[in-house]
Amino acid sequence: MTTSLQNLQFRLAARPVGMVKDSDWQQVTETVRELADGEILVKVQYLSLDPAMRGWMNDAKSYIRPVTIGEVMRAGGVGEVVASKSPKFAVGDHVSGGTGVQQYWIGAADDKSAAFYKIDPKLAPLTTYLNTLGMPGMTAYFGLLESGQPKAGETVVVSGAAGAVGQTVGQVAKQLGCRVVGIAGGKEKCDFVVQQLGFDACIDYKTGDVRAGLKEHCPQGVDVYFDNVGGEILDTVLTRINMKARIVICGAISQYNNTTAVKGPSNYLSLLVNRARMEGIVVFDYASRYHEGVAALAKWMKEGKVVSKEDVVQGLENFPATLNMLFEGKNFGKLVLQVAR
Repeated sequence: MTTSLQNLQFRLAARPVGMVKDSDWQQVTETVRELADGEILVKVQYLSLDPAMRGWMNDAKSYIRPVTIGEVMRAGGVGEVVASKSPKFAVGDHVSGGTGVQQYWIGAADDKSAAFYKIDPKLAPLTTYLNTLGMPGMTAYFGLLESGQPKAGETVVVSGAAGAVGQTVGQVAKQLGCRVVGIAGGKEKCDFVVQQLGFDACIDYKTGDVRAGLKEHCPQGVDVYFDNVGGEILDTVLTRINMKARIVICGAISQYNNTTAVKGPSNYLSLLVNRARMEGIVVFDYASRYHEGVAALAKWMKEGKVVSKEDVVQGLENFPATLNMLFEGKNFGKLVLQVAR
C-alpha cells in the first residue's frame, strides 16, 4: 500500500559550531514501509521552523533531550493522514504534531513524542496551526499571562515583536488593556507591528537607539518585558524596569550561534533594586491547558482583534537555508516551510 512512496528526510549529521552549515545535515531518501496495526501515515504539508531548533542540536542538558546524530531533525508540522490502521485517526484527517523534517511520518497514532491531534482547515489556514493556534501562540499566551501577569494600564515591552511569539504577545497584551511597545529590526517590521498588530510603538534596533526609544515610548518605565532575544537588548531593558517588574525569558536568539560563552545580563542587579522577577517559560509545561489558549486566541481572531502572519518558504530541499533565515533576521512573521512546492 505504501511501499511505492519515497520519503525525503533531513537528519542531523554533526553538532553545529556557530551558524548551522549544510554539512551539519544529511539528506536521506527511504521507502515508506507498510503500516502496522495502530499506526498512521501522515503526509507532511507544512513545517514549523523555530529558533529553539538550534538548541535541540546541541549535546547539552535542556528541557528536552537533544536530537541525536543520525536522527531525523525534530520539528513540529501539520499534514494529512493518508493511511490509517488506527481508530484514532481516519484517512483525510488533518493533524498537527511532531512530524520531523521529512515528507512523511509513520508510527503509532498515540506516539507521545509526536502527540498528534486533529485540526480543522475550515476554521483557519493550516499555517495558522503552526503559529497563533500552535506552539508559538501557546508560548505567547501562557508565557505572558502566567509569568508576565500583566495588568490593565501597565507597560509591556516585547522584543522580536514581528516574530512568531512576539506578534501574539503584543496583541494579547493589548486585549488586556496594556500599553505595548515592540522592539524589531527594520522599518517595515516596525510599521507592521504598529499599523497591523496594534502596538502603541515599536523601536527599530537596527537604525535606532534602543535605550533612547525605551525612554521615549515607556516614560513610566517597563512593568513586563517579554524577552525573545537576550544579549544587549535584555541588558538595556533592565535599566528601565519598574518596581515589581516581571521579565519573561522565552528565548535568546542573539546568543544561539555563539562560539563563545553565552552573554548573560550585566544589569541583573536591577532585579534586586526593583524587587523584580525574571522567569523562564517552556510551553510544554502548559500542554494540558492548550485548549484554553486556542479557545481564547481563536475567539480574538474571529473578532478581528488578533492577526496571524506567516512567512512561508516553499520546498523541503530548502530546509537548511530557510532555517538560517531565523538567525539572519530575514523572516517576517512566523517562519513556515511548505514541504511540497
